[in-house]
Amino acid sequence: MKKGVLFILLSFSCSLLFSQDFPSISETDRIDLLTPNRGKIRMVLDTDTYNEIDDQFAMAYALLSEDKLTVEAIYAAPYFNDRSESPSDGMEKSYQEILRLLDFMNRPSDGLVFRGSTEYLQDISKPIRSDAALDLVSKAMKSTPDNPLYIVSTGCITNVASAILIEPQIIKNIVVVWLGGNDLNWPTQKEFNLMQDVLAAQVVLNSGVPLVITPCRPVVSHFTTTIPELELYLKGKNDLSNYLYEIVKGYNSQNLDAWSKEIWDVVAIAYLINPSWVQTNLVHSPILTDQVTYSIDHSRHFIRMATSLNRDAIFRDLFNKLTAVSIYLISRNGSCIPRRSRYSIGPWCIYKLFWCSQR
Repeated sequence: MKKGVLFILLSFSCSLLFSQDFPSISETDRIDLLTPNRGKIRMVLDTDTYNEIDDQFAMAYALLSEDKLTVEAIYAAPYFNDRSESPSDGMEKSYQEILRLLDFMNRPSDGLVFRGSTEYLQDISKPIRSDAALDLVSKAMKSTPDNPLYIVSTGCITNVASAILIEPQIIKNIVVVWLGGNDLNWPTQKEFNLMQDVLAAQVVLNSGVPLVITPCRPVVSHFTTTIPELELYLKGKNDLSNYLYEIVKGYNSQNLDAWSKEIWDVVAIAYLINPSWVQTNLVHSPILTDQVTYSIDHSRHFIRMATSLNRDAIFRDLFNKLTAVSIYLISRNGSCIPRRSRYSIGPWCIYKLFWCSQR
């Protein structure tokens, strides 16, 4: 009797969950959009940049991969942990960190960076309007299935879910690449990005939007580096590389031996740059339950799920790009001197960007 009541309650809950009205996409069209794109890709990056130390690598990697990616916008995502006082504070700290990284790279932020949601979804049918969500809707509506906009989300997926709820038609023109959750067979989906906003994750999984998931465990958790490796390949190369090295070094606050750190979010960018580095399979979109587990229904639409990655190839490309850019200053007599800090040089200098090999 109790089992029967429980089944009825779960069925009723699921019927409410899936009652949202999203546009229909044929499986043929969805699979076409989910086929790895080996051409140049238009993308936006949705990132909780200050949450940890991996988003910084991912953002720099995307911006430095101009042969493959055109980054049209960067959105600050909310987060709440010991590095923020609230989701709103986390979003603002992420926004400021985005500006800091652009400063290191000598790139303008006007028209590129947008603040995202200051809270998580409270209702699965009610979006949170933010500058990020509205800009995403605008860009997606100007896109087409033949020239889709790729949305790389490396934090909680609130901004993306809100954009879909504001204008559901955008799912026909976008592909979402999300670093969130765990593998379908993992015992729980209590992973940081997903747990921050479970309702937002349910919206995205149920909407039918073409979706690629790079699951944290047991796939992306293998993408690790060490302080000695970063010291060898990044330290002393330029201001940006120094900053990335220092934030990872600072993360090992206990100075543990044999310590390594996942640089999670880079993998989502690497998938777009070279899909052969991140192997994926088509799977049926799981049902994300209120207990934060996946339930499998083979009648549901397809998504793409990463299954393995080529750790060395991705880091090799990342390190090459991070260290191939040097920022120099031009003095009044025309000579070039290495940039140390933009605030330590007098006003008689201007900036110029040179691309060069330092390896």
